[in-house]
Amino acid sequence: MQSCIDCHTKETPSIVAEWKRSKHSTSMVSCLMCHGVQHTSAKDVDKAGTVKPELCIMCHEPQGIQFAAGKHAMAWKAVQTLKEAHWQPMAFIEGIKGCDSCHKIGFKSEKEIHELRTEGAGFGIASCDVCHTRHSFSVEEARQPQTCRVCHRGFDQPLWEMYASSKHGIRHALKREGALPENTLTPTCQDCHMQAGDHGVKTAWGFLAVRMPMPEDKEWAAAQTTIMQALGMLDPKGKPTPRYQRIKELDLARLTKEDWQKERDRMKKTCLECHPPVFVDRLFENADRMVMESDILLAKAIRIVSGLYKDNIVAKPWNYPYSFPDFFAVHDARTPIEQKLYLMFLKHRMSAFQGAFHTNPDYALWYGLFELRVDLAEISALDKQLRASAKKRK
Repeated sequence: MQSCIDCHTKETPSIVAEWKRSKHSTSMVSCLMCHGVQHTSAKDVDKAGTVKPELCIMCHEPQGIQFAAGKHAMAWKAVQTLKEAHWQPMAFIEGIKGCDSCHKIGFKSEKEIHELRTEGAGFGIASCDVCHTRHSFSVEEARQPQTCRVCHRGFDQPLWEMYASSKHGIRHALKREGALPENTLTPTCQDCHMQAGDHGVKTAWGFLAVRMPMPEDKEWAAAQTTIMQALGMLDPKGKPTPRYQRIKELDLARLTKEDWQKERDRMKKTCLECHPPVFVDRLFENADRMVMESDILLAKAIRIVSGLYKDNIVAKPWNYPYSFPDFFAVHDARTPIEQKLYLMFLKHRMSAFQGAFHTNPDYALWYGLFELRVDLAEISALDKQLRASAKKRK
């Protein structure tokens, strides 16, 4: 062990410093316990063992079991098993420049770990080290909302931006600056989504904001059906497709009433620690309504583009199985009207419903619902132009 420290103090002093700051250094968790004993010199660096989540779980079993039951554990598999992702240019997928940079948090096979390590992409192989940065593996770091910001920000899920500019985020920032007392209630991402340190992160509506069974409201149910058709989960007759089964296996959506209600109740319980029931119930009802209103607008736009495919006015990409846009193949959008539709789904609908649940009315309304209305107006105008042009050509 001492020989590891002596050598790496010269070669990688920052790594040694990180380890010395960690609890591992005072808990008899040595380099050898994580990396094995085969690497002994500069000539056999490739023999240093790769730290996999299974190794972390040997000591942190409860957290490992929780993590395996949450959405983060499926992140890597989601990109790898949804073949539609691989229709896209690899610049958007691979390495630290695309989807893989965040989706690497999930469990991986031995082969995948070997390939990643061969490419020199060490970050995230253990999954745990995405939030607990090596080699300090700090619990305090992982508890900070800024840690979530690495992935949960920007174009399709500006969750950090919503949180940071919400009442919760503002109070947290003021507390850190010393403007509020240490005992001030300042909820973080972890307080709401990892209650009592539970690593099984999951939400009722999920990233796709679709669910089964359908809502009771008929117009909303019809809109959710149309969106699921654009997600490739339902066929034109509304029947489940093979992709529906994959979405179910990847746990990308709550597809039973029980699963949806379980996550809903868990989140409500957290809110009730600070807020009265009447406030919490109203918040969730209003957020559900934002999902509904966003869905109705998006569904109208989907049907317009689908109609253009059916009438052969816009060429449907060859790999789309039905006459619906495919929201899992966003980079296939070749025309302005298709690009506007994908923007509507990936950016503005996300902002609308995520902003509502994160108590950020600015995102819910101005970056969300208002933009959706603008999108639909522009798509409707483009539809008329395309149809008029097609009529002239006949």
